[in-house]
Amino acid sequence: MENMMPALILAFVVMFLLLITWAVPVRLWVEAVSAGVHVGLGDLVGMRLRKVNPAAVVRPLINATKAGITLTTRELEAHYLAGGHVDRVVKALISADKANIELPFQQAAAIDLAGRDVLEAVKVSVNPKVINTPKVSAVAKDGIQLIAIARVTVRANINRLVGGAGEDTILARVGEGIVSTIGSASSHKAVLENPDNISKTVLAKGLDAGTAYEILSIDIADVDVGKNIGAELQTDQAEADKRIAQAKAEERRAMAVAIEQENRAEVQKMRAMVVQAEAQVPLAMAEAFRSGNLGIMDYQRFRNVDADTSMRKAIAGDTDAGAQREES
Repeated sequence: MENMMPALILAFVVMFLLLITWAVPVRLWVEAVSAGVHVGLGDLVGMRLRKVNPAAVVRPLINATKAGITLTTRELEAHYLAGGHVDRVVKALISADKANIELPFQQAAAIDLAGRDVLEAVKVSVNPKVINTPKVSAVAKDGIQLIAIARVTVRANINRLVGGAGEDTILARVGEGIVSTIGSASSHKAVLENPDNISKTVLAKGLDAGTAYEILSIDIADVDVGKNIGAELQTDQAEADKRIAQAKAEERRAMAVAIEQENRAEVQKMRAMVVQAEAQVPLAMAEAFRSGNLGIMDYQRFRNVDADTSMRKAIAGDTDAGAQREES
């Protein structure tokens, strides 16, 4: 047991030293002191206890101090605990200071916590970037389709980064302006001759209102001639009118067929009535013979008249047939 005591004491000392080394980042403290940044060992231990990475706060603080920007560990630690990117915010402050852009720490922290890249925003504010719009199709008043592509040069507006609209809104507004400008042109030739009129008209509408950017210029990169939309619409309208006329003609034809069938049915009905009436004639004549109202001489005269009528019909039929043959 006595032999194990030195080993236990040594192990305890080693664990204590490791704990102290972890809790008190001496190397980081030495870096801060050598850089002229006053950070106490108690502050570093407090960061450990508050689950804050001391290096993520102290090293950005060293960079800011070297760049002549006054910050405190409390400000950076609070931003770290809020879920912000301390290193990115400090770099943005340094870039803004070198470019003579007024950017307080609170504003930079708010921009970072809003989900925007504050360092990229400062870079875009110093060096404007170009956004290419997708192909925008529009139709002039003469019915010719034009397909335009524009390059929009924008600069970040630091004061409107929080709550301001992004690039998608800029592209949508520029596309809407291009469509409106081309649509109001009397001829597509006028647009092709002076494409700069599109950019001037669109730029004058103040499309960057309420956005996080300031539009510096809108340049039309390309304008292509598309389809003849007016001719296609007229063709479609003519085809639709043709189908309507065909439908109406088919309706009239069906009505005529129905009327013809109805007339044929009526004629057949009348013929049936005639046949039925003719069938009653022999019965009536027989009844007349029995009752004495019709004599044999009357019957003979009736036969003569009937034969004469049949002969006249036959002659008239031959004459009509001969006339038809002569005409043919």
